[in-house]
Amino acid sequence: MSVTHTDVTATLDPCGASDHPDCGIRDMLDRVGDTWTVMVVVELGASERRFGELQRAIDGISQRMLTLTLRRLERDGLVNRTVFPTVPAQVSYALTESGARLTHLIKALADWSLAERDAIAAARQHYDDAHPGHAIR
Repeated sequence: MSVTHTDVTATLDPCGASDHPDCGIRDMLDRVGDTWTVMVVVELGASERRFGELQRAIDGISQRMLTLTLRRLERDGLVNRTVFPTVPAQVSYALTESGARLTHLIKALADWSLAERDAIAAARQHYDDAHPGHAIR
């Protein structure tokens, strides 16, 4: 039997706001559900990387978005940033133990999406056929 949303949130201390006692969960889901976070964690799960290596490996990410994503992950304790005393300074990024534990969850989600993609595509086509002209994508 699966744990329901109510069961999960009932065991957590509220954040202080009466209308959303599970904002701690929301905060982390927002972080790890972000496209760039997932890509950075996947890349760092393979090995420690320098900034330029990460930017080249993650298609479409801007320097600004990579910088913000890495800073957020560092703040959350998922990434370690190491600055080497060179000129110019070299910086490398690696997953912390907590960040490394996140990789198996991302892999499980990726495996699920691959296993379900045909069924999801068929469901979308069925919906689109039943609702022509809709704007949902």
